[in-house]
Amino acid sequence: MLLNEQLASRNKAKLAVRLANSADDIRRAQKLRFEVFAGEMGAELASAELGIDRDEYDELCDHLIVEDHNTGMVVGTYRMLPPAAARRAESLYSEHEFDLSRLSHLRDSLIEVGRSCVHRDFRSGAVIALLWSGLADYVQQQGGAYLAGCASVSLTDGGHQAVSLYRQLEGQYLAPAEWRVFPHLPLPLDRVADDTAPVPLPPLIKGYLRAGAHVCGEPAWDPDFNCADFFMLLPMSRLSARYNKHFVG
Repeated sequence: MLLNEQLASRNKAKLAVRLANSADDIRRAQKLRFEVFAGEMGAELASAELGIDRDEYDELCDHLIVEDHNTGMVVGTYRMLPPAAARRAESLYSEHEFDLSRLSHLRDSLIEVGRSCVHRDFRSGAVIALLWSGLADYVQQQGGAYLAGCASVSLTDGGHQAVSLYRQLEGQYLAPAEWRVFPHLPLPLDRVADDTAPVPLPPLIKGYLRAGAHVCGEPAWDPDFNCADFFMLLPMSRLSARYNKHFVG
């Protein structure tokens, strides 16, 4: 069964998830990314004059989109870089931010995901759930054994949430030493006071952790996107039974 046919059975009355299948689909996803990353997070994007977020990896990636049937708007998106495309790119996107040498033996079965965002009016959970269901089906059809990518936390508060979040997660969710990654530009954890009270988990990180993912080390500081990036690794063999039943079927 083609992926879009498989996903059609999971769509809600108002929202639908599918793979982008045209240049217009991808451009609408890039427009949403611009609105979220530049408009809300203050990212400095090379493609800002066009009103979109675009980079050299977009042409190599597959793109998931969630559409609102009532308006036709793209309200959620994710992009996926499968192993064959990563070989053509000669690197993963995350390698611009992290030393991934300890994961080199996973490359042929690792699917990198990124550029996840949801329209500000659709953050109740339904869109991220559809994106996760689409990702699960995509990885299954690609035969991937690992899902990896960066989960971003805004630094508009000076970094307090990001530092507190890392301190909160490192005890329980840190990856084994053989899967650790190392940021080229680390977030200066010792220079920012973390909050004493636990901070709410961002929806994307919460989704990763509930599925069984690891946090692979300290977050990287991305000054262009004004965020801290947490590198997450999900061995599909660890996909929790609840997530597997709900998203993969």
